[in-house]
Amino acid sequence: MTNLSTLSRGGGHASTPGRRRSHRPPRSSGLPAWSIPYVLLIPGLLVIGALLLYPLVQMVIISFQKVGLVQISGKKPATWVGLDNFTNILKNDIFWSSLRNTVVFAAIAVPLTLILGTAVGVLLHRLGKKMSLFVIIGIMFAWAVPPVAQGVIWRWLFDSEAGIINWALNLLPEWLTGRDDWSGQPWLNDAWSVYMVLIICVVWAGFPFIAVSVLAGLKGIPAELYEAAKVDGSGAWRTFRKITFPLLKPVFAVLTVLSIIWDFKVFAQLYVLTGTSNREAYNLSMYAVTEAFKAPPKMGSGAAIAVVLTVILLIVTAAYIRQMFKQEEL
Repeated sequence: MTNLSTLSRGGGHASTPGRRRSHRPPRSSGLPAWSIPYVLLIPGLLVIGALLLYPLVQMVIISFQKVGLVQISGKKPATWVGLDNFTNILKNDIFWSSLRNTVVFAAIAVPLTLILGTAVGVLLHRLGKKMSLFVIIGIMFAWAVPPVAQGVIWRWLFDSEAGIINWALNLLPEWLTGRDDWSGQPWLNDAWSVYMVLIICVVWAGFPFIAVSVLAGLKGIPAELYEAAKVDGSGAWRTFRKITFPLLKPVFAVLTVLSIIWDFKVFAQLYVLTGTSNREAYNLSMYAVTEAFKAPPKMGSGAAIAVVLTVILLIVTAAYIRQMFKQEEL
């Protein structure tokens, strides 16, 4: 009875077990609040350091050493040679032709990939949902093809004896192609024709990623802006320059940097197309691998070439990002 009377007088909340409130302070991790985000980043930084930074540091160290077959077998330790590896490669004419091929190839392939990808992205934005999805799935098959398989496909297409390209050119009239017989045309023997095929291969495999990225950016632009431009009588090209491009500048900046990095480092496709026999068709990646693993192997020279390529990429990327920030400030 006493308990009932107590409940009736308003003491029910204090005596009901299910409604008791705990006033215990929250459990503390023992770390300052400002340090918790940095602590959470430690696992990711450890993985990045193990997978990226450690090999990069080892590459830089090897570039200052003489590492040959004897050192690889463990019979002798690596010998420190200072800048000799860099001096030797800079004196080699193959290095300069490889650098020229790398820069010219990237200067052509990067703009073509961006232009074609942007055009396809704008087209996808104007298509209906079903047709857009169908085209996206179709073009992403090209992007999903591994680099070695890309090289095999285009090597077969441009094969001198059984290639479809020579067969198709024979079907065209002579006044259009300049020749009456393209049978046996060796596309993959000369450096210029090898890089023509390589540019086609890389652009074919790279533009789908650009197109999908541009499409994602276009989805975030309000439709009212395009409607207002249409009312003002703005054409397609003027609308792109005044609305689409300024709003997608961050997207284009990232895509440009990624394309530069990817195209400077192209190796697998070029290796499948031409192998290591044609030195005139080397790029820096091919030259580095050849120096490192040919007989006799020169791991130090190969690492030095890779360091030079890395430095070039860092300079080009930093210069482009700096220019981009300058334009944003204006």
